[in-house]
Amino acid sequence: MGQRRIRREQRQTDQAASRLRNGDVKVKEKARRDARLLEVVKKGNPPYLPHVMSWLSQQLDKPSRLITPDDIKQLTNS
Repeated sequence: MGQRRIRREQRQTDQAASRLRNGDVKVKEKARRDARLLEVVKKGNPPYLPHVMSWLSQQLDKPSRLITPDDIKQLTNS
């Protein structure tokens, strides 16, 4: 029982250190992705590709099947 606890604690420590090292990189990548996909939405017309719809769904906090053109317009104007 003791070995499992030690491995679990070591894994938690390693994961926490990894989050500290990689967190800044992931925040920057998320900002680049948001800018890139916003440009795709501004330039394109529905229906969008699945990865764009997934991103829109996250941004608008609603399922992609419920996203309306008005929602997209509101997102691109803000």
